[in-house]
Amino acid sequence: MNVKEALLFADKVFYRKTGQHLDDMQLGVLEGVLQRKKYGEIATELRCTEGYAKDIGYELWQLFSEFFGEDVDKSNLKSTLLRHSAVDSFNLNVFGNFDKGSVISSFNLCKPQEESQKFLRGKQQAKIEAITRLREMGLSDEQIAKCLDMTLEAVQNMLYS
Repeated sequence: MNVKEALLFADKVFYRKTGQHLDDMQLGVLEGVLQRKKYGEIATELRCTEGYAKDIGYELWQLFSEFFGEDVDKSNLKSTLLRHSAVDSFNLNVFGNFDKGSVISSFNLCKPQEESQKFLRGKQQAKIEAITRLREMGLSDEQIAKCLDMTLEAVQNMLYS
């Protein structure tokens, strides 16, 4: 994920949370942080005070932390956006128009009246593959459980049973 892609994903998240797009100052702070710049450098480029740049960053970290359900700050912004953009992309590919907070329930898109043993095995295999891919993307078992609307125990048992 390059800086432009990270900024576009951050704007998408911000829009989902607030109904507004990031403004130039917010984008400038995010871009600077993604380029590993210090707040002083970012402030100089944005022609604002260092304190103002830090305040903008703090507000963004709080919003992203609430949205992603994990602590987000200057030091982990890039990895957090990378991880969550991969999950967002996975959900768009599997489920279509994905909206945070409306996770499809455990792959039960249509529930046939009678599920054959073959169908149940295939369904379980799909869950195992999804869990494996999400782990490879760096998600914790807790995040995977939340994403797939499963219990933590169920996620852990899927791979160890």
